[in-house]
Amino acid sequence: MNKKPLIAVLSSVIALAGVSQAAAQAVSYSSISELNQMVANLQQASQGAQVDLARLRIDKWKADSGTKRQIESDTGSILKNLQNALPSMIADLKNSPENLALTFKVYRNLDALYDVFSSLVESAGAFGSKEDFQSLSKDLSSLEDSRRGFAERLDKLANAKETELGQLRVALQNARAEAAPKKVIVDDTAPATKKTPVRKKPVPKPATPKTSPAPAQPAQHP
Repeated sequence: MNKKPLIAVLSSVIALAGVSQAAAQAVSYSSISELNQMVANLQQASQGAQVDLARLRIDKWKADSGTKRQIESDTGSILKNLQNALPSMIADLKNSPENLALTFKVYRNLDALYDVFSSLVESAGAFGSKEDFQSLSKDLSSLEDSRRGFAERLDKLANAKETELGQLRVALQNARAEAAPKKVIVDDTAPATKKTPVRKKPVPKPATPKTSPAPAQPAQHP
């Protein structure tokens, strides 16, 4: 087995991987600016929600004790997420702004937060004061804006990664094609070349010796 083509392909793959990694590390200024603005908006929404959640007097709401306990449990879960889990995810994402997995992690967390917060707003509208309902509705709207923003960024990053992978596949195929040994095709169906017969030179005949004429006889007189 010829190892040279294989080594050439591996070298190309390593080179392409290095280019891909370098491109991943070199994040554009516009991408970083976009993420920083999204994070700032999310942090502002989170801080506002935490203030409003801490002001709630769920014990004063017009609901039975079982419903109040469930609402208090949901409120505690939201606060815990906003204070601990979400900041940790944001910090990881800022260290790797275009990491697809980390971006999806933040989006999935916001999606779960939105579901629980939406249920809390409904409870506030049914059992709480008008002020509680209005403040929580505003917080929910801000969370929804952040969730939508991260969904759009996630889609944008996924399309960019797909394009990058497509270019990498094409480059790898080209590298393999260049490294593959060239095949020489032999056509065995070609007709055999006819040999030209060798003509023999004619053998010269021996020369016939010339005979001298007989001497004339003298005429005899009677």
